Amino acid sequence: MGHSNQRRCPMGAPWPQSWHEATDAFLHYLAVERGASPHTLAAYSHDLAEFVRHLEQREVLRPEHLAAADVSSFLHSLQRAGLSSRTRARRLSAVRSFCRFLVREGWLRQNPAEDVQSPRLPRTLPRSRSVEDIASLLRDDPADDLLLRRDKTLVELVYAAGLRVSEVANLKLSQLNLEAGFVVVTGKGSKERAVPIGRYARERLQMYLRDVRPRLAGGKPSSFVFLSRRGRPLRRRHVARRLELLARRAGLTGKLSPHTLRHSFATHLVERGADLRAVQMMLGHADLGTTQIYTHVASEHLRNVHRKYHPRG
Repeated sequence: MGHSNQRRCPMGAPWPQSWHEATDAFLHYLAVERGASPHTLAAYSHDLAEFVRHLEQREVLRPEHLAAADVSSFLHSLQRAGLSSRTRARRLSAVRSFCRFLVREGWLRQNPAEDVQSPRLPRTLPRSRSVEDIASLLRDDPADDLLLRRDKTLVELVYAAGLRVSEVANLKLSQLNLEAGFVVVTGKGSKERAVPIGRYARERLQMYLRDVRPRLAGGKPSSFVFLSRRGRPLRRRHVARRLELLARRAGLTGKLSPHTLRHSFATHLVERGADLRAVQMMLGHADLGTTQIYTHVASEHLRNVHRKYHPRG
């Protein structure tokens, strides 16, 4: 009998009998149709459980009764609890995704979270390292083994081209054009971009490809540029760990990640007067607004120079 007595939405699917049914259906959709990771599913489950608790306190017991005021009330409750604007924005994003799913299933006519204003996030300037820090990372040492020579080549390339860690880990030999001095990178959204690299990166890559990579490959065929000790492609976590090791050997303190090198690439270009549109293209940003944060970095650098060297700074 069960479902035969249930009221049905216009698209024909049974109306969920509770918020828990609705959230379970959403998490199932994320797992099966979107291939979400266990970490992502756990984060959505936690955020939506808090949202549902808030709705039940307001006696909003079914999805079709949800209104924008309920979403705004949830955000205000998070603010009163002292949660940061970044956490509140993340939870609103989870609620919006959930509501889009409810609309998709025909359980809501429109998304009540769509027009709720997101908390204003503080502007955080990207973390970068000085040119001297980068140079100390790349300083050659007669004691360098194969892996350290590989690591320094990878750092040189990331810093030369502003690559994301996933882009350098997945880089194929066919994407290198050392004679012309550029790499073709497959970035977010499978978009390709050609990025020039300088003399230092070209020379280090040539040496790595000639002297180091064949020994790491051990005769096994691979299309990837950077290989592990066993001749396999590097994983992103492995790249991050090796960079931390390199930083310790160079005597550098503070956090140093592949993303820090990418930020350093952009920061040093803008500080030296590079055109923002060109930097945007090299970074692979879809929106110039994402790149504009580096103008603030450059302005801060100029203020520091003025304070340090001007007689009345």
